[in-house]
Amino acid sequence: METFFNNLKKFRDLSERSKDTLLPLFTRIEYKKGETLIRCGKPCQSLYIIEQGYCRAFNIQDGLEVNLSFYFEFDTVTHKNSYVFNIPADFAVVACEPMIVHRIDKPDLLEATRQCPELEETGKKNLELIAAKQERQMQLFRILTAKGRYEFLEQHDPALLQRVSISQLASYLGVKRETLSRIRNKRMRSPIL
Repeated sequence: METFFNNLKKFRDLSERSKDTLLPLFTRIEYKKGETLIRCGKPCQSLYIIEQGYCRAFNIQDGLEVNLSFYFEFDTVTHKNSYVFNIPADFAVVACEPMIVHRIDKPDLLEATRQCPELEETGKKNLELIAAKQERQMQLFRILTAKGRYEFLEQHDPALLQRVSISQLASYLGVKRETLSRIRNKRMRSPIL
């Protein structure tokens, strides 16, 4: 868990009192590949911090799974609207490989912020990061071609390209697997500037 607190330093250095208040509220959970963290149609009132492994958020469109996002080590996973407004989630999140996560439930986190107000600032910054990631993805699809989206990931998120299967990646980029294979093959043959 110390690595987790070190990761939080990007938001704010936490006092020992805040760490001592926060730490017991987390539940360590191990997920097998394919197990669900967040269920579509059910409210999500928890935050999940990934220690090991990765997962994907997806929904079903026209009978097909469409990948919306991927989360890796030290990312925070939640359904932001469901968490904030206590409404059913409109996507699911499943483990793509064995995972270890630390879950904290909203009522516990709210109580911790009442006891240690500095945690509220850290929590807000974490939710801002989640929102920024979602906004970045929306921008990718608004302004870039499929090739441009792939090139953007090469530069800004190479771990995603290395760990995610080609079929999952194609779904995420909004292209057919064959199209993504052509893009990748052309990129491998041409020098990267």
